[in-house]
Amino acid sequence: MTGTRVLVLNSGSSSVKYQLLDMRDSSRLAVGLVERIGEQTSRLKHTCLTSGGTREHNGPIADHDAALKAVAEELSRDGLGLDSPELAAIGHRVVHGGMFFTEPTVVDDEVIAEIERLIPVAPLHNPANLTGIRTAQALRPDLPQVAVFDTAFHTTMPESAARYAIDPKIADRHRIRRYGFHGTSHAYVARATAELLGKSPEEVNVIVLHLGNGASASAVRGGRCVDTSMGLTPLEGLVMGTRSGDLDPAVIFHLARVGQMSMDEIDTLLNKRSGLFGLCGDNDMREIRRRIDEGDEEAALAFDIYIHRLKKYIGAYYAVLGRVDAVAFTAGVGENAAPVREAAVAGLEGLGLAVDPERNAVRGDAPRVISPDSARVAVAVVPTDEELEIATQTYALVGKNT
Repeated sequence: MTGTRVLVLNSGSSSVKYQLLDMRDSSRLAVGLVERIGEQTSRLKHTCLTSGGTREHNGPIADHDAALKAVAEELSRDGLGLDSPELAAIGHRVVHGGMFFTEPTVVDDEVIAEIERLIPVAPLHNPANLTGIRTAQALRPDLPQVAVFDTAFHTTMPESAARYAIDPKIADRHRIRRYGFHGTSHAYVARATAELLGKSPEEVNVIVLHLGNGASASAVRGGRCVDTSMGLTPLEGLVMGTRSGDLDPAVIFHLARVGQMSMDEIDTLLNKRSGLFGLCGDNDMREIRRRIDEGDEEAALAFDIYIHRLKKYIGAYYAVLGRVDAVAFTAGVGENAAPVREAAVAGLEGLGLAVDPERNAVRGDAPRVISPDSARVAVAVVPTDEELEIATQTYALVGKNT
């Protein structure tokens, strides 16, 4: 392997996020976003970090093929094109890898076929991920394409945590089990938390709280996930921006039978019109906190429900792990919303959890401990870096195979 650069692609249903990294020092050379693909109002924003320049283009981008070609053109303008011999591989975020993929994998026809077979359990994500892979293959057929799976980190869960209590034959026939998501974030943050504590990942038990518009928790023992809050799909678990999280399954039967709602209507309700948005009409925590400060009772109740669920998972994963060395907050809300962190551990002093108000109020991009020095369990803010995690896993795999 002669190249040291990795292009990371995160292809969504109507967007492509990308970063080009130099793995000699993990530095970013370029970052960008193409959004509203397929619309007249498409936008491409590209920043070259070696020169500091940013370019933005507005106008129709028909499909992912056109989007990636536009990305390639922008990179070429900065001397960072896809034809560069410095480019070692392209790493793709793939949301669902089922139980088949437990680690990053070089893409071939068999890999593509298996990702396709998983589309029924990830109908919004896997098709878009596949489109990104196929387009990148067409642009650079000679270059290794590596799939890094959101679910892979969670495949270490024991069967007692991964299985639902339903007929195993039916479950196996339809691939029904708890897979978990946000795996690249949980893997990165668990490892970074151990480093923050000056220990190796094998020595540390961590509860990772990935709190963004999508939110998930994980219990990580010695660097291996033993439980996580999301399940067959990203709907299970914590209260999220627009998703309900945990719900009595009979609510679905009730809505269908009594509410006369179709399955599609219920799906939309639980995934897109529930969570914080469903409770108070806002899914931006900053806006919810502003409304609370103004005395808005609806926003206050939504916040309390959000925190109640979060606190339950902290307690549950404390019980699963037995010993906890750190609780790590990450992602947009976890990294930036001090009131969420404070409320989540309030009343858990008996478990050794507390935050120092002054430390909690500090904002910054570096990992930091926000608990008092006397606390038995470290409470930390650890900014996630999923792109770096994907690039690191991609580069390690490509180097191993050359």
